[in-house]
Amino acid sequence: MIRSTAIAWRLVAALALPLWGVGCASLGPATQGPGREVRPDAPPEYDVLVYHEHMLDGRLPEAKKALERALEKDADAPFLHRRLAELLARDSQLDEAIVHAKIAFDQDPDDGDTRALLAQLYRIEQNVEGAEGLLLLEDGTPRDAESAWWLYQLYLEAGAFEKGHDVAVWMTESDPHELRGWIALATVLERLGRPIEAEQALRSSLEVDPENLRIYGQLARLKRVRGDQEGAIAVYREMLAHSPDDHATLFALAETQIGDEDLEGAIGTLEQIEEGYPDDLESVKRLGYLLYDMERFEEAGERFERVLARSPRDNDVAFFHGIVLRRANKNDEAITAFSRISPRHEYYSDARTQLAAIHERAGRYEEALADVQRAMGSEPTRELELYSVTLRAKAGDFEGAVAYLEGLLEESPDDDELLYNLGVVYSEADREEEALEYMERALEENPDNADALNFIGYTWAESGERLDEAEAYIVRAIELRPDNGYIVDSLGWVYYMRARPLLEAGDEAAGRKWLDRALEELERAHELTGGDPVISEHIGDAYLLMEQPRRALEKFEEAMLMGPRTDEQPHLHEKLETLRRELE
Repeated sequence: MIRSTAIAWRLVAALALPLWGVGCASLGPATQGPGREVRPDAPPEYDVLVYHEHMLDGRLPEAKKALERALEKDADAPFLHRRLAELLARDSQLDEAIVHAKIAFDQDPDDGDTRALLAQLYRIEQNVEGAEGLLLLEDGTPRDAESAWWLYQLYLEAGAFEKGHDVAVWMTESDPHELRGWIALATVLERLGRPIEAEQALRSSLEVDPENLRIYGQLARLKRVRGDQEGAIAVYREMLAHSPDDHATLFALAETQIGDEDLEGAIGTLEQIEEGYPDDLESVKRLGYLLYDMERFEEAGERFERVLARSPRDNDVAFFHGIVLRRANKNDEAITAFSRISPRHEYYSDARTQLAAIHERAGRYEEALADVQRAMGSEPTRELELYSVTLRAKAGDFEGAVAYLEGLLEESPDDDELLYNLGVVYSEADREEEALEYMERALEENPDNADALNFIGYTWAESGERLDEAEAYIVRAIELRPDNGYIVDSLGWVYYMRARPLLEAGDEAAGRKWLDRALEELERAHELTGGDPVISEHIGDAYLLMEQPRRALEKFEEAMLMGPRTDEQPHLHEKLETLRRELE
């Protein structure tokens, strides 16, 4: 092709206009019928204009046919071959695209666009050798910066990291002020397992662009990957110095602080996000969960309420909100929260179990049993099965509960858990001697049954009998379950029962010694459980024995606010009213 013809093709590419617009009468409107665009006698430039029109409308098959008609008229036009190669590549016809790209390159090897196109096609094909032939000089160095960039990407995708490293080094040495060279070098160094050098390359890139948050983010990520949480946090601080309210940076900082177990710091960062981005519910939710983990339940509840106000079907948040409300003794609101949980959600069984516990504490045993049965329908477990039997007994079906457990025991006569639950059922019916017999049988089968040990020890302590043995049983139970607040409460109650007769007999020193130990354990039990009305009443009893009636009154009132268990606390209201009258 003569030079003037090549210039003409470039003009066609640059000046391609819509075919069917007003004033293009020579081409004819589209409405004149099918086939009017095919004009064998028209020059190839006409077919190129048709091609452009179809490309604008997204009609690739018609555009391809137009180019093919142009090539039939001028097969030596590199521009046409390149355009057809581009269209074929866009249509995922890679092999044909490479054929036409090669023809275009052979016809015009100095055209940089054609060279880049063929190199990209080789890259897609993972033809390293073919791309190198296009992009490297005879001495093995890249032709130019763009060639280096294409080669680097090809090597990276092909896993040829050493070659990629050499090209990235060439880019940084050729132009130290070009940002992408340093980023390329950092990336390939990371792939080569050289993170310290990668970080150094990123620091060099920051000298080129000191306020580039993406580079800082990559640097922080590198530090996190190699376990340098403090270093990552320091980088995030640098980022915030440039952009104090950047959401992505703040959130990444919070996540890193959590990974570094700096929960207070993470809470502070999430609060900053909350203030600057009040519509970011995910961060509010994350903050709520953190506050929950830190046992700052009131603050957690406030965040959960905000989320649910905007997203009432968020089952996860509704569940934890219910837990928070229950701990705050807002049982009616907790019931509403737990009742929101969909039967298809993973927390449904747990939510129904929580509802059962609320109803049980309030003496609504039939409702509690119904919720446990719903939980079992979703996620049947042995624990729920045994809980349902206990509720059956509390609801008045003592004989049915015993018969059910005895039936299971016939199949597994050595099952200490069944023996323990039989003991509980007999205890609910105020048949303590039989209850203790089953507990002793449970211990015969399993001396490490902590629940049975605690039951026996607490039962003896309640009656003021065999306190030495009671203490030994409960201490053993605590060894087995050191963080069980209810067992710790039992130990505190043993110490209280040791103190009371001594103080009543006038042995102040010995009695106060036991009473101090009782308060220590009871307070620990209160902390471990997060609050329980029986434990609060026990602490009040201890203060009353210490002759601190106002503190005792506070604990009795606390127990009342929690919703006392009437079967376990029959005298709480009477004690409270008596103490109030005495202190008037």
